[in-house]
Parts: sequence; C-alpha cells; structure tokens
Amino acid sequence: MLEVSGLRAGYGAVEVLRGVDLTIRRGDIVALLGSNGVGKTTFNAVLSGLIRPWAGKVAFKGSDITGIGAASVVDAGMSLVPEGRLIFPNMTVKENLILGSYRRARGNRDANIDKIVAIFPRLKERFEQKAGTLSGGEQQMLAIGRGMMAEPELLILDEPSLGLSPLLVEEMFNLIRRLNEEGLTILLVEQNVAQSLEIATTGYVLENGAISLSGPAATLMDDPNLQRSYLGI
Repeated sequence: MLEVSGLRAGYGAVEVLRGVDLTIRRGDIVALLGSNGVGKTTFNAVLSGLIRPWAGKVAFKGSDITGIGAASVVDAGMSLVPEGRLIFPNMTVKENLILGSYRRARGNRDANIDKIVAIFPRLKERFEQKAGTLSGGEQQMLAIGRGMMAEPELLILDEPSLGLSPLLVEEMFNLIRRLNEEGLTILLVEQNVAQSLEIATTGYVLENGAISLSGPAATLMDDPNLQRSYLGI
C-alpha cells in the first residue's frame, strides 16, 4: 500500500531524515519506533503532505504522491492522527467529527458518525460537549474518530498513547488491534516499544533520521541490537 524510498527531509539547513526506506502492506499494522527527536514527526509530516521532502519518493497504492500537499493526500485515502491530538477545543465533539469528513467521505458523514460512536460510546455521551473539556483519553478517542471520518485506507497514529494512564494505554492498544482486525491498515508511530511490537506485523526503528533496524515484529523485540540501541541493555 505504501512504499517510501530514500526519503530525506529537514528544516532550513538541518537534515532530519537521512534516506528512510519503509514499506506497508495492505491490512498490516506497521510500528515505527524511536525516541524523541529522531525524526518520527517529520516523517509523518512528509507522508501527510505537510512538508515537502528534499529527496526520495512516497508511493501510495502505486501512485507517486511525493509532495502533493495535505489536501490531496487525504483525498487519496490517508489520514493522520497527530501527536498531541490537536482537536478543536472550543468546538463540540460532534463538530470535530464532522470536520474529519471535510475533504473525503462527506456523503457518508452521518453513517460514519454512527460507526465511530459505536466504537467510542463515551463520545456519544459527550456529543454536544466542548472537546476541550474532555479527559486526555477521550480527546485521543475523538482525534482517532475524526481521522476515521475520512474513511482512510491508511491511518497514521502519531504517539496515540502519549500522556495516557497505563490503563488507558492498554485500552488504546486494544482498540488499535480491533480497528486493524476490521480491515484498517495502520502506521503506528510510537515510543512504546513492547506494546507496539505486540500488536504490529512489522517494526522499524528510527535512529538519527535513518532506519537502524527492521523486521517482523514477532522477532524484532528479541533482537539484541534493539535491546542495546533502543533500550540501553
């Protein structure tokens, strides 16, 4: 579904991504792992059309989408749930969801809202509530629901467990697994190594703007290079 090759990008004179290669097959959960500052958010921004890469190629469903812009990326079938959620705090839960279908799947808006509140019953209870008054876990549910309103074929989740309690983190990963089992392809960009690899098909480790390790998620956790370079053991 997604083929990234030789991706280089940065800001001003600072290079952040240094030749990243990554592949996502339809129906997979791919985990992109790395600590703060290694380039994960920049990688997401390039995929989402928010910044243009310096070099390399992004192919989605066989078409070159390198640098086509965020609106066109959404139209093509890719949605980003950004780090920090970035909901609209002064708008209601319902209004936030409606905005998720602004570019794509507008005709299915009501049906998709029904689907999302079935997945997230707590959102239905707070439908007319201002989004900024929700708890952190509820805001994350809303951010994911808003991303799903565009009926994406690939959903990018940037640090979905960030700032959540351990109990909510467990709930969030169970949700991601369930969405995937229902057919959604997911790129999971996380610092949480163990739980990400537990639900992923394939894992990639990003270090200093380049992929240092990759492989099947089931075996990557036992890789001594991962334990040494990422976990420090």
